[in-house]
Amino acid sequence: MEKTIIIVAGGQGMRFNAEKPKQFLYIRDRPISMHTIDLFHNYDRKMQIILGLAENYFSYWESICEQFHFEVPHTLSPGGDTRYHTVKNALSKVKRGNVVGIHDAVRPLVYKHTIDRCYEEAEKSGAAIPCIGVHNTIREITKDGSRWLDREKLRAVQTPQVFQYNILMKAYQQEYSESFTDDASVVESVGYPVKLVEGNPENIKITTPEDLVFAEAVFDYYKLKSGFF
Repeated sequence: MEKTIIIVAGGQGMRFNAEKPKQFLYIRDRPISMHTIDLFHNYDRKMQIILGLAENYFSYWESICEQFHFEVPHTLSPGGDTRYHTVKNALSKVKRGNVVGIHDAVRPLVYKHTIDRCYEEAEKSGAAIPCIGVHNTIREITKDGSRWLDREKLRAVQTPQVFQYNILMKAYQQEYSESFTDDASVVESVGYPVKLVEGNPENIKITTPEDLVFAEAVFDYYKLKSGFF
């Protein structure tokens, strides 16, 4: 199986309230995006890596790659107004026939076993996404107030979301809709079922300063254990 990973780093990170987008903030020694790219490169040295990044940050990215002597092979692709458009731009660079994953640049804590499960299931069934169980009590807001939801029937969705080439290409030929909250929703909208596989709880999306503190603690812990793999 030949693999591609599209790493989406097009966001501005407004909720983080930092001077630069969160994908450029550091976890310990390097920017978050570099840790994420490294994970996939170490997982499969032959994997095609595409970084979807706002074009106005191309030169900045190239300068910090030089600063950190970051030499992992990857291709830059211009980001778009939404995640959908960033992924669609990147698809033009995907090697035909590859199994294609899409991953958030600010999820640097995904484990090898999670990546494995996603690619293996997608190769077999067409589409796979990692999920974890919901541990908190969940309530849905209604017009009359709120109602309890059975958390045993709910899952929190993560990335990488992985798809067979032809399925993903067909899905991204349709017009954009605000209902496309992730790549699985784009694929499901053209009639393809999506399989759920087990994710890992540490695989959070770094969205707030508190998330960054958690990520640094996880990095420090696993550094003592000789890495994530």
